Amino acid sequence: MLCSPFRSATASLGLGRRAASTIAQKYSKAVYSAALSKSPQTLTKVQSELNAISNVIKEVPDLNAFVSNPTLSAKDRSVGLAAIYSRAEGAKKEPVSDITKNLFGVLSENGRLGETQGVIEGFNELVAKYKGELEVVVTSATPLPRDLSSRLETILKQSQAAQQAKSLKISNKVNPSVLGGIVVDFGDKSIDLSVSSRVNKLNNVLQQSV
Repeated sequence: MLCSPFRSATASLGLGRRAASTIAQKYSKAVYSAALSKSPQTLTKVQSELNAISNVIKEVPDLNAFVSNPTLSAKDRSVGLAAIYSRAEGAKKEPVSDITKNLFGVLSENGRLGETQGVIEGFNELVAKYKGELEVVVTSATPLPRDLSSRLETILKQSQAAQQAKSLKISNKVNPSVLGGIVVDFGDKSIDLSVSSRVNKLNNVLQQSV
């Protein structure tokens, strides 16, 4: 059963921002292991479902509010999850797998639906690692200019981490709270750099970090 690893993995964890991140990772690892133990095809299906659910929560304010409210009754949580599954199924109405439903059932039961996005992000990181993919997220206050983005991509491709990966995916995430700098996240590493500094400094930092 998928539920048992979820319960045992999170039973002794506390609260707080750091603990919440740890909690999300525990759920991510549990659902990843459950899906992969079935088959690589199941892993792909669960990933597709989780990404669809992530998009639904981001796009529908009521569902975003639903997962963020830990005070709802069991009946309300059940109705909310059914709505999420229905939207995630899309036009093809392909039923959501038991593994995905078990995940959200346990998150709901444990009052952890607020961890949903962190769980899905952690799951995607595990799948990327399994497939030999390296995903690099460059966070900046405004969209990066094309020339700077190209220079960053060139430097990143020369890093040891990128050369060891089967494929490299680079995306730019805009976060206005990142003032006067960029944050480069790859794998379990995060590098904070000043925009005013030379971009080639990134190459040296990457070489030291991997």
